Amino acid sequence: MTARKKIGPKRKRVLDAINHRQPDRQPVDFGGSAVTGMHVSCVAALRDHYGLEKRLVKVCEPYQMLGLIEDDLKETIGIDVTALMSRTNMFGFENRDWKPWTFNGLEVLVPEDFRVTVEPEKGGILIYPKGDRSACPSGHMPKDGYFFDSIIRQKPIDPDNLDPEDNTEQYTLLTDLQLDAIEADARAVNTGEYAVFASLINTALGDIAFVPGPDLTDPKGVRDVAEWYMLTASRPDVVHKIFERQVEVGIANLEKIHAHVGDAIDVLFLCGTDFGTQTSSFCSVKTFDALWKPHYAALCGWIHKNTTWKIFKHSCGSSERFFESMIEAGIDIINPVQCSAKGMDPKMLKAKYKGRLVFWGGGVDTQQTLPFGAPEEVRKEVLERCEIFSDGGGFVFNSIHNVQAGTPIANMVAMFDAVKEFNGRGN
Repeated sequence: MTARKKIGPKRKRVLDAINHRQPDRQPVDFGGSAVTGMHVSCVAALRDHYGLEKRLVKVCEPYQMLGLIEDDLKETIGIDVTALMSRTNMFGFENRDWKPWTFNGLEVLVPEDFRVTVEPEKGGILIYPKGDRSACPSGHMPKDGYFFDSIIRQKPIDPDNLDPEDNTEQYTLLTDLQLDAIEADARAVNTGEYAVFASLINTALGDIAFVPGPDLTDPKGVRDVAEWYMLTASRPDVVHKIFERQVEVGIANLEKIHAHVGDAIDVLFLCGTDFGTQTSSFCSVKTFDALWKPHYAALCGWIHKNTTWKIFKHSCGSSERFFESMIEAGIDIINPVQCSAKGMDPKMLKAKYKGRLVFWGGGVDTQQTLPFGAPEEVRKEVLERCEIFSDGGGFVFNSIHNVQAGTPIANMVAMFDAVKEFNGRGN
């Protein structure tokens, strides 16, 4: 069992915010998860700007090419959260035995099993599941691109004879070695300095990013994302069986994890499936309540009954219509709070859900303001969002999804300076 939780000022700040208490200052997360991070090129640019020790940045999440934000940069930009991530990444190999790799002129560090080939004519980069070059590649980065997309490798299927087990082959019970690794990593981050944000293998439900099976050498079942969404309408009975198995495995794994780490975890990543688009949604609230909500409720119910952990749900786009259902299911935190999408006005969101839902994100728009605005526009938007969302707690500052490659360093610095300015107003 991990040692008793220590609570320093940064961790307390986050705990106050996620428990709807006014914190001493606005807490900030960058790098706590795969949906609240920064592209590796942005992390490298920030290290250079602030004159930190010269070192290559580790790619901690190769699917999106996110960079590891180490403690010296966390301290410089004012981060209050640290990540407890599975050692195995989206492509099914471990983040260890780092080696240099260069793309778009930037030298970074990648894991030993990060094995790629270059397309002969197009010049794109292919990456392999579990680092196995004998398998078909599972990810593709276009020439001069900045992150990978999953390659659809679905075999012909018979819609009338689908086996739900085919779509749950990667959802397995954690081994003793995996549990020991989680416990060791939890001990390392349970210092009290930062709030601990956990994203752990085989505990999430229905995450759309895993449907293509980028971590599998030979995926079976429905592995085309478009086909999967059609399946939710045409064969909800099959989807229910898949979700039931994921919940069964998820609860069993969470029970084992809790026995190993106790209350070392503060926030747990539940699911990254997006339900919103820019102007609408992928399904109706009625469909969400029938197909997803019961399974979210089962997982959340166990977590709330047996742990102190808060539950984090990611859903981009126009997602507000689902918030009441998510709250009823037991979800505590919503991300990325895409205020530019239809029906996602920040003042309305805060007024309607204050005290009931934590907004983790929403701090600045990453589609327009942060990458294309002027530094003063970034400052203005950050100050406005902090003013709206911070009242009474219930807000952890983060950009709206990951900070993307090509974002001007002046704008990133303006974002962090604006949060510090906001925090200094109460002093």
